[in-house]
Amino acid sequence: MTSLTVRNLTKSFGALKVTDDVSLDFASGEIHAIIGPNGAGKTTLISQLSGQLRSDSGAVAIGGRDVTRLSMPDRVKLGLARSFQITSVLPGFTTLENVALAVQARHGSSFRFFRTVANETALNEAALAALREAGLDHRAEIRAKSLSHGEHRRLELAIALATEPKILLLDEPLAGVGGEDADTFVANLQKLKGKFTIVLIEHDMDAVFALADQVSVLVYGRIIATGSPEAVRSDPEVRTAYLGDEVGEVA
Repeated sequence: MTSLTVRNLTKSFGALKVTDDVSLDFASGEIHAIIGPNGAGKTTLISQLSGQLRSDSGAVAIGGRDVTRLSMPDRVKLGLARSFQITSVLPGFTTLENVALAVQARHGSSFRFFRTVANETALNEAALAALREAGLDHRAEIRAKSLSHGEHRRLELAIALATEPKILLLDEPLAGVGGEDADTFVANLQKLKGKFTIVLIEHDMDAVFALADQVSVLVYGRIIATGSPEAVRSDPEVRTAYLGDEVGEVA
């Protein structure tokens, strides 16, 4: 497992400062949730962590190694995976085929065409292992276009897992997912706790307080609180700025 460290990150778009001197420590093996209102800068921050967006200033380190100037592909090679905002699922392929392609991208292959890749045992075994971790191995032969929205989210998680990450950046994985699908997804993330360092952006407060070891609150680009779920939930400034009456629903 690997830690992720952020120091004094800033990002502006014109006169608008979207992330403002953000410093955070994401401990190895923990689920660290980042919450905040819409427009707080959460997705921008995730983009800075992943290398998709270059910061104006500040530093990012993976396992103590400075990666601030590294591209997103180079950060992926070091074990950083971002899911849900950048994942491309091929709807005409099965769930297994989708994940096998991610395995191939991670390890490389002497085969150039998918028809051959589909018959490569090692790729399929690794893909099945990722599907199993995402709780979707029983749907391995189903075409992606036939999956429910919740299953589609789990497929995206399996694709991220297939890259053999050490750190997972999950940007609103429960968006549009409800009921039993949401419960299943939360249960799957519970099983991943301790295996990976997970940075979780999520608006579902039930999921956040059920999953997170640490919670940070981002408001107008600045971190106003970081601590245990209980400490953040009871923080007066957090109640005023974001949670409001929601804390009563998850108490």
